Amino acid sequence: MKCEIYNDSMQNWKKYPIQKAQLIIADVPYNVGNNFYGSNPMWYNGGDNKNGESALAGKAAFYSDFNFNLYEYFHFCSQLMKKEPNRGGDRGKSSEAPCMIVFCSFEQIPTLIQAAKKHGFIHNIPLIFIKNYSPQVLKANMRVVGATEYAILFYRSYLPKFRNEGKMIFNWLEWTQDGKGIPKIHPAQKPVTLLKHLIEIFTDEGDVVIDPCFGSGTTARAAKELKRNFYGFEISKKFYTEAKNKMLNDLYIDESKQIPGQINIFNLMEKAI
Repeated sequence: MKCEIYNDSMQNWKKYPIQKAQLIIADVPYNVGNNFYGSNPMWYNGGDNKNGESALAGKAAFYSDFNFNLYEYFHFCSQLMKKEPNRGGDRGKSSEAPCMIVFCSFEQIPTLIQAAKKHGFIHNIPLIFIKNYSPQVLKANMRVVGATEYAILFYRSYLPKFRNEGKMIFNWLEWTQDGKGIPKIHPAQKPVTLLKHLIEIFTDEGDVVIDPCFGSGTTARAAKELKRNFYGFEISKKFYTEAKNKMLNDLYIDESKQIPGQINIFNLMEKAI
C-alpha cells in the first residue's frame, strides 16, 4: 500500500506519481477569515468564557481560510478522480464509479454545488453529522448552538461504488470523537473513526483515496488502517510536520534499521514552501 504526503499545493500534483482516486475526501477551508475561532472554545483562555478572550480571539486558523478557491479545487478533483465506468452496476448492485466527499459549512453548500457542476459533478447527496456536544461558545447563553457538521457527496453520472453490507445508510451519521490515542493537531480535525466509516462505504481494499487538504493527517491514517492507497497535500509546513511526526509516525520505517528486503510502505516526498 502507498501512503504519500506532500508539503505542497494540490495545484502542483503533476510533479508527483499519483494514481487516480476512487474517493476524494477533503475538509476544505470555510473562508471565514478572522472569525475562525468564533465557534471554538479556544476563543477563551482555557476554553472558559469566565477567563476572558485568549490570544486566538479574532484570529484566523490558517492563511488559506481567506481565499481558498473552490473552482480550482474541483478542477483538481476532475483531473485526479478515476473516469466513469462504461456502464452502471448490474441490477441490485452499485457501479464502480468514483465519488468525492467535501466537508463544508452549511452556508457553503449552494456555492459548492454550483462549482462542482461546472466540473462535471452534477449529482450530490447532502450529509449531516450529529454530535453529542457543541463547540460553539460565543453568546451560548443567548442563542441555539450548533451540534452538527455538514458534507456533500458528489458524483458524476453513475451512483458511486457502495459497500453497505446489506445495511441502510442514512444521510445522517453520528460524529464519534477519537480517543486519547489520536493526537489533536488541527483545530478543524475530523475523527479517524468517522473517516474510516466513510472510506469503507465508498471504497474497497487497494483503492486510492486522495485528500487535497489533509491537515492533521487523519484521512491518511484512516486509509492506511483500512489498506487503501493514500495521497495527500498540505500547504502548511506546521500541520504537515505535525501530521507526519504525530499522527502518522507509526507509518514510517527507519531505513537505518530496516531489515534487508523490507519495503517502506510510506513513500514520503516533501517540498517545503
